[in-house]
Amino acid sequence: MPINVLMPALSPTMTEGTLAKWHVKEGDAVSSGDVIAEIETDKATMEVEAVEEGTVGKVLVDEGTENVAVNAVIAILLEEGESAGDIDVAAAKAKAPASPGGDGEAPAPSPAPAPAPAPQAASAPAPAQSPGPSSAPAAGGSRIFASPLARRMAEQAGLDLAQLKGSGPHGRIVKADIEAAVSSGTGKAAPEVAAVTPAPAAAAGAPAAAPPQGTFGKSFADSYGIPYRQEPLSGMRKVIAQRLTESKQTVPHFYLTLDCELDPLLKVRADLNARAPEGEGTYKLSVNDFVIRASALALKQVPQANAAFDPSGLVFFERADISVAVATPVGLITPIVKCADGKGLAQISSEMRELAKKARDGKLKPEEYQGGTFSVSNLGMFGIKQFEAVINPPQGCILAVGAGEQRAIVKNGAIAAATVMSCTLSVDHRVVDGAVGAQFLAAFKKLIEDPLTMLL
Repeated sequence: MPINVLMPALSPTMTEGTLAKWHVKEGDAVSSGDVIAEIETDKATMEVEAVEEGTVGKVLVDEGTENVAVNAVIAILLEEGESAGDIDVAAAKAKAPASPGGDGEAPAPSPAPAPAPAPQAASAPAPAQSPGPSSAPAAGGSRIFASPLARRMAEQAGLDLAQLKGSGPHGRIVKADIEAAVSSGTGKAAPEVAAVTPAPAAAAGAPAAAPPQGTFGKSFADSYGIPYRQEPLSGMRKVIAQRLTESKQTVPHFYLTLDCELDPLLKVRADLNARAPEGEGTYKLSVNDFVIRASALALKQVPQANAAFDPSGLVFFERADISVAVATPVGLITPIVKCADGKGLAQISSEMRELAKKARDGKLKPEEYQGGTFSVSNLGMFGIKQFEAVINPPQGCILAVGAGEQRAIVKNGAIAAATVMSCTLSVDHRVVDGAVGAQFLAAFKKLIEDPLTMLL
């Protein structure tokens, strides 16, 4: 009996994802444990392994298809002795939720799912439009087969799908075909006859009419004549936009800033790095490793700051899991150093290097970036002196760390030079009051300026 391959749920909150890549094709034999596809979620790209052995009889969802619902049938495996004639595609699709994908015309969009704890960004409803070049039938009335992603990309690029030849199953147009057409400049749609009528010339001295407002697209290019390129929003970028907009609109931020002298810390860091063993077990401590450790220990000393807001009551965490902002090619992600208050600097450094590499490669597991009780964002390596970070809900605080730089300070009534780092704590006032935020920063400052206490 043919075996349905389902879209997996890669995290507890995942409702849909993008089928980024197939590692197999129709006719390939697979064994249990073989990597058959890559699924892109809002935070990472995960490999999917086959759980049964058989032959790939039918691929129902093309590479690059977005918004594939969890548990949708994405492919069908054949067992020994079965053939493609044994596949009932209609029956397989009937078992799947309404979602993009499969051969033939894409189904109409279904309503957006109810928000989950880590919701996807909801798209604004589009104004009604007449069928564009991406959805027009081919000459002679034949239907154009294209994936939903390819249709959207074609519409954004102004391509006529009827002029393109698909490389997908049964000639279906897929993402790669659109990218090739854009690169080669082929498949451009003919200019629309119903063009916007130019406005009459303004009277002398009258102010110029405001440029048309609307979505970023033809109206923008026509109005300003500025060359540009546009990329589809990744799942991660959608979530960043949705969550940070929500944070600034619903979380009452306030900010506390203080300066920390770094010279003792830099000396201890240099001494410890010089003592690092060679080969296995070696380490190279960064200032950020000290910041993570100091943040965790300060939270232990001021547990009221290690908190989150919940409408049913404030949540106070009993351990310090520090989320650390890491920039990746597709957006910002915050892998977590768990139980950082119970780990030494060398262990924190080793874990942070591994997590940062996995984040940039898109290989983080959900449990490595979901959760966290407190966040750290460090832009000091870019020379930024000071900034205010946006709180990552539902956490109550995030610490923004600037660059350590030589500044003139007053010591014992005399001006002296010192390496100083500015740190700003963004606080959710629903959870943490100003006095508690100040107590946390005071504890953090004491640890940074007396780093030997972090080694105890």
